[in-house]
Amino acid sequence: MKRISIYFCFFLIAFQSFSQDFDITGQVIDLRKQPIPFVHITDIKTKTTVVSDVLGNFSISLENKHSIIKASAVGFNSLELKLDDQNIENLILITLKEDNDILKEMVISGTLELIERKESPIPIAVYSSQFLNIVPVPSLVEATNQITGLRPQLNCSVCNTGDIHINGMEGAYSMIVIDGMPIMGGLSTVYGLQGIPTSLIDQVEVIKGPASTLYGSEAMAGLINVVTKNINCIPRFSLDFNLSSWGELQTSLSFKFLDKEKFKAFTAIDVFKYNNPIDNNNDGFTDLTLKNRYSIFNKLQFFNDKGANPLNITFRYLNEDRWGGQMDFKQEDRGKNTVYGEAILTNRLEISSFYKAQKMTNLKWQNSFSYHDQNSWYGLAEYNAQQTIGFSQLTLHKKLGEKHNLLNGLALRYNNYNDNTSATTNADSWWLPGLFIQDNFKLTKNQKILFGWRTDFHTKHGYIHSPRINYQWNITDNSTLRIGYGDGFRVVNVFTEDHAALTGAREVVFLEELKPEKSKNININFNNSWNTETLKISIESSVFESRFSNKIIPDFLTNDNQIIYSNLSGYSIARGISSEIFLKMNKIPLKTSANATLLDVSNFNYNNSGELIKSRQLLAEKYSVKWTLIYILEKIGLEINYAATNYGPIRLPLLQNDFRSEYSLPYTIHNIKFSKNFNNGWSSFLGVRNFTNFTPPDYSILRSNDPFDNNINDPIDNPNGYTFDASYMYASFQGINIVFGGSFVF
Repeated sequence: MKRISIYFCFFLIAFQSFSQDFDITGQVIDLRKQPIPFVHITDIKTKTTVVSDVLGNFSISLENKHSIIKASAVGFNSLELKLDDQNIENLILITLKEDNDILKEMVISGTLELIERKESPIPIAVYSSQFLNIVPVPSLVEATNQITGLRPQLNCSVCNTGDIHINGMEGAYSMIVIDGMPIMGGLSTVYGLQGIPTSLIDQVEVIKGPASTLYGSEAMAGLINVVTKNINCIPRFSLDFNLSSWGELQTSLSFKFLDKEKFKAFTAIDVFKYNNPIDNNNDGFTDLTLKNRYSIFNKLQFFNDKGANPLNITFRYLNEDRWGGQMDFKQEDRGKNTVYGEAILTNRLEISSFYKAQKMTNLKWQNSFSYHDQNSWYGLAEYNAQQTIGFSQLTLHKKLGEKHNLLNGLALRYNNYNDNTSATTNADSWWLPGLFIQDNFKLTKNQKILFGWRTDFHTKHGYIHSPRINYQWNITDNSTLRIGYGDGFRVVNVFTEDHAALTGAREVVFLEELKPEKSKNININFNNSWNTETLKISIESSVFESRFSNKIIPDFLTNDNQIIYSNLSGYSIARGISSEIFLKMNKIPLKTSANATLLDVSNFNYNNSGELIKSRQLLAEKYSVKWTLIYILEKIGLEINYAATNYGPIRLPLLQNDFRSEYSLPYTIHNIKFSKNFNNGWSSFLGVRNFTNFTPPDYSILRSNDPFDNNINDPIDNPNGYTFDASYMYASFQGINIVFGGSFVF
């Protein structure tokens, strides 16, 4: 009996030694011995996962000493490590090898489910937050300047509102979604985009060409999906700031709350201030709009009893007060004829939710709501507008065998818009219910075809159909050909999308009730990559053409005092070719990229004789060339970023007998940035934007000395009868700008 008791005690001790949890600590670094933040460390057997901190440090509880752990991070090759008695008692050092193969990035925009970019039949360009921050800029609009085929456009030389053009098409033709939700639209396409700080962004996905089959109206020229940061991959607290030599100050504060059993929450607060009027071109007007902007962003994830994450809720609030105009303009001058100014006060609320059914995990329900309230003055013109947009969508993913991957969806969109203009005597409301189906069909091991169809019913314009078909052929493991065709449509409200309808002294004239615009697009895309001992290279090229009917084009030329709107009697073409190259040296710390786009964006309209007359579209560049260079001085840990953009001639609106050139001259903006990580949670940078000090001509604002046209009939002062005009705008008047900033995380 005594012997049995001894054996039993020995068994308990041995069992305890095998079942006891072991806490281990370690650090994850790269080949240059730099820490890698936010690495996922997973116990292969139990699936327990922790995330390393900003310095790459982690701690994890394992089932026994001989567990296998896996370290994985975006941009690095994953690594599995088998533990033993020797390394479990010490600090574990895990070294990951960088892997920047852009074909392995994860995207969601083309199929509404997370897949590898290489597996998407729809060509999707992906840009990381690191790429967007090569140039130190405060918001999404400016950050897209290095992206192929995209150009931030300032629509007003006085108040500096802007949007993003894709392949020469105005910003209203592209849909901006946040985490896949169509929150941005209408008024926000002009007045809300500059309120999205880069500190929120994890990556940006860009589809060039119609995406109406999945996203409905407004996705005619393309789609930009802003993917915000993942709660699991951000520090508990971070503080970012930057201060420019012009006096611009931006501060972003983010923090998260964790309750492992109930929820996770991420909050980000962004403040931007600029209150320093500058007039370097001596036209009497501010070169840069003054603004005070506050925004708060909150993302919550809720968990059920089994630890699943069925519900996500996102909230964002924006308040912005901006003005530009004559240098002595004050708040009390709004709406008066004493001093000219344009002032915009914006309040904006956005809420979205995402719910995934617990039993039917392929069933997803998404909702979004936005309310935009704007009080503004453009000289003597007061413009007050409110817009409410509601959206709800139910999708079901279903695999049929090995070849079919079906996506079915029901969507409902509601729009309510009202303003104080004579064009909107009553609130404009419409509903847009729709249904869509898409099949990602695998023809062979290396070939796929994606079929899609969407039908919407607009309560004012009836049924609208949007088909699409995309073909993908993986010619080799590293080369892919994609061919796509798709239809798009857009329902227009001029005052919510075209800032030119309000700025300056022109009268707005509608010749007819505007019909929905429609488009047909074809796109051929080819990419290839090579990986050798010395370098990694990826090349991607596209040929595209979109044909638009019922296109609405503002006519600035018929009457100097009017902007005339009507549906084009003919058609419009947006076509071109683009190519981009990414190169990374394996033996030296050098990365570079370059891209070029050649565009022909033209309108064909019938004249009184029935002849088609071609005219190049206003504010569309003929070509663009962009390049970046990143070099790291490893010994001192200093990263050098150089980025430049070159734009070809852009057609600009002119007045009758205008002395200004119809096309802008080609111009280049050069930027450089030096940044250093001090490996203690602190990093800083010094950047110079536009270090060659390019600015548009000083006469861009015509008759800036008489903004209210008080002396328009003076034959001596104004012999040509010019009116005040601020629409001749293609680039910022802000010249060289030195920016210092930093961030602190823990």
